[in-house]
Amino acid sequence: MKVLLINGSPRKNGNTHLALSEVAKTLEAEGIETEIFWIGNKPVRGCTACCACVDKNLGKCVFDDDVCNKLSARFAEADGFVIGSPTYYGQPAGALLAVLQRVFFSAGAKVRGKVAASVAICRRGGSTAAFQCMNMPFEMLNSILIGSQYWNVAFGREPGEVTQDTEGMQTMRTLGKNMAWVLKNLHWDGAVPRSPQEEWQPMHFIR
Repeated sequence: MKVLLINGSPRKNGNTHLALSEVAKTLEAEGIETEIFWIGNKPVRGCTACCACVDKNLGKCVFDDDVCNKLSARFAEADGFVIGSPTYYGQPAGALLAVLQRVFFSAGAKVRGKVAASVAICRRGGSTAAFQCMNMPFEMLNSILIGSQYWNVAFGREPGEVTQDTEGMQTMRTLGKNMAWVLKNLHWDGAVPRSPQEEWQPMHFIR
């Protein structure tokens, strides 16, 4: 089994990457293969609503000059997905949205019915709106959404700060455990018991 984790931040090794890495490490410990795919920081197209991908049954976007089709090819290999993004004005990163809308429209069959989750990183607020925005396409594609002990959000601004959000990092690990459990029960014969959960580590930012 394999989970594809998509880093939608323009910063390759920033806080979004660190949060996704925490999920990935947990999945790997549970025996699930992972790959973190960075969409990069080069210009990407938005969907032009040409519908050529659907009309011609291409299974990919008709425009092949950016990262979109490289990502959709990875979707076919994956049993689950985790999308991660920083929060900009209460929304996921614009380039990530542009790419995902094209992938979901042109290659939605590669997503349909698989397990999925989203992760939003923010400095202070807007993360729940960004989180919900990333979840909505999965809810239209019969995906099995995976939750955690809290919304899948973590806090940090400067590179590396997200690791100081102990509850946020625990939320990422719990997400990984939950996703692994669902994947195993979907793909293995017989019921698989849940892994023990960590004792909750609540954290707030009044110091």
